[in-house]
Amino acid sequence: MTSTTRSPSEQYSGKVTPVGNSKGIRFDAAFFKAHPEFSGEVRATVLTDGQVLLSARNSVPREPTKDEVDPVMLGFLSFIEKQMAEHPDMIEPVDHDQLSRIRKLVEGVDTNDTAH
Repeated sequence: MTSTTRSPSEQYSGKVTPVGNSKGIRFDAAFFKAHPEFSGEVRATVLTDGQVLLSARNSVPREPTKDEVDPVMLGFLSFIEKQMAEHPDMIEPVDHDQLSRIRKLVEGVDTNDTAH
């Protein structure tokens, strides 16, 4: 991927490769160019089989652009973050029945944001 334009579905490909007696995950240079916060230590949190959350540790946060800031969403995410930290025992994986209910709930909803 050569573009550094940020989007909600931004994806990069990588490959597991041997590194000495260990293994590492190699990403294209475009990932590191678009996200310099991943130049140091990282943490991998397994979300479910086949999915992992990669977080930069001890990084200097990047200032979001005006188009990326949504105060309502930031407030909601702060609330969720606090709840997860205070009550990790309440976190449950999403199951197929719940996903089915969500699909029915949002059926026919246009998710394309054309206001920009």
